[in-house]
Amino acid sequence: MTDRPRVTYATEPGLPVAEFRRVLVESGLGAIRPIDDERRLLAMLERADLMLTARLDGPQGELVGVMRAITDFAWSCYVPELAVNPAAQGLGVGRGLLDEARRLLGPTVSVILASVPEAAGFYERIGMARQADAFWYRRER
Repeated sequence: MTDRPRVTYATEPGLPVAEFRRVLVESGLGAIRPIDDERRLLAMLERADLMLTARLDGPQGELVGVMRAITDFAWSCYVPELAVNPAAQGLGVGRGLLDEARRLLGPTVSVILASVPEAAGFYERIGMARQADAFWYRRER
């Protein structure tokens, strides 16, 4: 019987752009994120209020998951990215990142995210409620 890898969750406000890009690409989110625009990726990282990571086997281990959030730490938290390397899927990384965010934010803050269609079932399985009344202005690029 092999041991399951240990996943370490942490806040990493200084996450390097290259690591962020790599997890976006590996997770499949790279297809719908500006991965070839380093300045834009850097702005996304620098302006996040909460940057959580999941690493295998300790704080210096391989990065396998990222969660970027914009929040006021009082009422709401929007999660524009929750990306997990497919090799780490099944280890509870996505749920672990969301659980860590909820632990840090506390019970008075709602966590909101827009899912890609392929991941909607995952969010429902972990107990998130689907919301029908959401609206947005699309980005032009």
